[in-house]
Amino acid sequence: MSFGFVIGLGGCMSLGAQGADDDSVSRTRGGMLDSKTAALHSKEASESILLSDLQGRRSVLPDGSAFDKVAGPVLAANSRAAESELRVARLRAEAQSKNWLPTLGPSISLSSLGEVLASLVIDAVIFDNGKKKAEREFARADVEVAAVNLAIDTNDRVHTALGLYLRGQQAQEKAGLAQAALKDMSRFEYIMNERVKGGVSDLSDLSVIRHKLARMQADYTAEAEAAKGAVAELNAMSIKKLGGVQGLADVSIGRGDARALSVLLAEAEKGRAVASATIDRAGFLPSLTASASVTKNGVSGGANVAPENGIGLGMQANLQSIKAATEAAGRRVGQANEDANRRLAKQEARLGALTRQVGEASILAGQAKTNLDLFQQQYNAGQRQVMDVVGVYETWVAQEQARIALKYEMAATRLEMARELGLLADGSDI
Repeated sequence: MSFGFVIGLGGCMSLGAQGADDDSVSRTRGGMLDSKTAALHSKEASESILLSDLQGRRSVLPDGSAFDKVAGPVLAANSRAAESELRVARLRAEAQSKNWLPTLGPSISLSSLGEVLASLVIDAVIFDNGKKKAEREFARADVEVAAVNLAIDTNDRVHTALGLYLRGQQAQEKAGLAQAALKDMSRFEYIMNERVKGGVSDLSDLSVIRHKLARMQADYTAEAEAAKGAVAELNAMSIKKLGGVQGLADVSIGRGDARALSVLLAEAEKGRAVASATIDRAGFLPSLTASASVTKNGVSGGANVAPENGIGLGMQANLQSIKAATEAAGRRVGQANEDANRRLAKQEARLGALTRQVGEASILAGQAKTNLDLFQQQYNAGQRQVMDVVGVYETWVAQEQARIALKYEMAATRLEMARELGLLADGSDI
């Protein structure tokens, strides 16, 4: 070992530190990623199929639609704790990317003669059974896990906001129907009251209508309060008020549009588990390291061959447990894939059933409205009693309420599928 080697090694360390500074994650004062960080993210995506998959995903929410108008402000208000975790994982990966370089550090000791000895110690790993490489793989897998968790967190937030929006819209539409029904039922109550005064109708009929009127009033109040509560909760998640957004969006989604985020998370965790197992295994196998010490008296060096964890009676069991951990990680991926496919198949079947039921409910509501119009005409002609019209009117209101509920349930099912597949936000924006 010579001083020339030490000086050359110091130059390598200097270059490594400079490279790390060039690739470090930074943000401008406005919060946008700068060109160096964008280049780093692009490099990460090119080296990882999983990150490339996440960045290439596009939201199924139509641009400019009501759903898009809700998702944008809600995401802008996100505290994004998962983003901080991803940034930490990226920095750890950047640090580990240089772990193959030798380490350099001072050493101070006290000799038996009471003299303080200072030296510069250089340690280099020559052979480590793939431990350093596994540490780099572990750090990269950690970035993938953090990235998937960020995608899951973002999609969950959008799904929660859109769920509140759907709940508010459904309550508003039902409240509007109940308000119209109240107006019509009040007219029936007035007619029946006049008939009772004239002795034409019985008081019991008036009591029945008033009961129906009170029930409709209670339904209207409940729906109006539910709509108000949902909008208030949604506004608490957003950077601006969203009470003015109205309507639904036509979301097109299919089971094969993307791989479920839960499967991607299991695959990322598998990569991390395999790397961790490799690190643990290398600790039980002999490794070769070289070291050099530079003091005022000269340079001394040597080599060392020994397992990091030592050799004990339980080493074989430890190695077998490491292998079993790797197999378990692979099986968790298979289980996650099966569970995701089962959930998506259920949602897809439910969506097909709801599509049919919405069509049937629309037909039934139309038929109920036709019957109501017919009974109204017959009542005006003196062929029907007020209670006959009231009964048919109630049937029409019930059919309309069922149609509205099915319509929003179908929209909610589509959004649930999009959340499962991670398609509620653009991957590049996340």
